[in-house]
Amino acid sequence: MDLLPRIPADRQVINAYGDGGFRISGRHWTQPVLVFPGQSLPWDIAGISELSVESLEPAFGMEPSVELLLIGCGPSMVFIDKALRADIRARGLVIEALDTGAACRTYNLLMGEGRRVAAALIPV
Repeated sequence: MDLLPRIPADRQVINAYGDGGFRISGRHWTQPVLVFPGQSLPWDIAGISELSVESLEPAFGMEPSVELLLIGCGPSMVFIDKALRADIRARGLVIEALDTGAACRTYNLLMGEGRRVAAALIPV
């Protein structure tokens, strides 16, 4: 029995993280990155303290729409301010804050299941 889902070749898969960067579908990133099933984009943020509705703007207009955005906060999970979380939710996006490693693993799992998931990742 095959336990791994068959992931279409055009999907973004997080192959590795750590050492200040990521390898996503074979491409090396050394900066924060937004990962969607169909593409990865540089994320113009220096650290989790800069998280804002504006910094997540690419996720709001994505087609197909994203139902869950995993926030990889860095080496440890950070609680997201309730007001900011509410503002993001009002724009139609649910966020879940995790440490970056957990966000990477969870993204791959949910994306492999066909969920409309994305990840906003701070390198560790």
